[in-house]
Amino acid sequence: MTSPSPDKVHVDLTGPPQTMLDMVYARLLDAESPQPVLGDTWAKKLMDQVDYDVAKSPIAKQRRRQTTSIAVRGAQLDIWTRQFLANHDRPIVLQIGAGLDSRFFRVDPGPDVDWYDIDFPDVIALRERFYPTRENYHLVASSATDLAWLDAIRADHPTLLIAEGVSMYLTESDGTALLRRVVERFPAGELQLDFWSRFGSKAMRKNNAVVRLSNSELGWAVDEPGDILDAVPGTRLLRAVSVFEADTVQRLTKGYRRFAKVASRTPVLRRIVQFHRYAF
Repeated sequence: MTSPSPDKVHVDLTGPPQTMLDMVYARLLDAESPQPVLGDTWAKKLMDQVDYDVAKSPIAKQRRRQTTSIAVRGAQLDIWTRQFLANHDRPIVLQIGAGLDSRFFRVDPGPDVDWYDIDFPDVIALRERFYPTRENYHLVASSATDLAWLDAIRADHPTLLIAEGVSMYLTESDGTALLRRVVERFPAGELQLDFWSRFGSKAMRKNNAVVRLSNSELGWAVDEPGDILDAVPGTRLLRAVSVFEADTVQRLTKGYRRFAKVASRTPVLRRIVQFHRYAF
């Protein structure tokens, strides 16, 4: 076995946090493709700094279609994030399970935005090594479901909660408790999340290499917006869209757009991965 390069950062994580490097690698593949969807230039900068065996990466073992869906999801939530920031004065952003995602730097919010990236302490320690500091950009070392972290955040302005690639690793009770607490604490805002359907969750346990090789436990699955509206009082649906019907699908090649069009007409496939946006 070869030793890690002394010039590289060795990352040793287990469970859901282990998947975060695979997500960055997927964004790198997108950024280097002839027709990028997300175009995350930060992904290459980060991957150049870590000791990461591409040959053993679950992403490398997946079909291109699965990698593409990660870029579609990230790009769609970037669009919604920018829309929220453009329509609110001095907003607060809470990105839970931030991992090594570069959304703050991709979106590049102005100085009037208070942005918080929340994740486990070992993940936050990695973020501190890989990303620069900036005024009004805050790192919170905590499990997102340990709701005490919310008490330290001012609650006097509209607030956006972003949860990308997080819901499936939560229990339903923890997930809904988090959303209810955010809605109760802040005066107004939005919730932007992605969900797997119950069918999708079962399929991912069996077929998704990232999930399987990290030994991640999958929990919360949502079939339709009504599941959230019933569980989180005070919310109203702004938009719910399938991964196959997202705005960013139009950035894909003709072949992928054709596949997405067919999949969007098949109910069980259309609901397999969904992007939800709620106001409160």
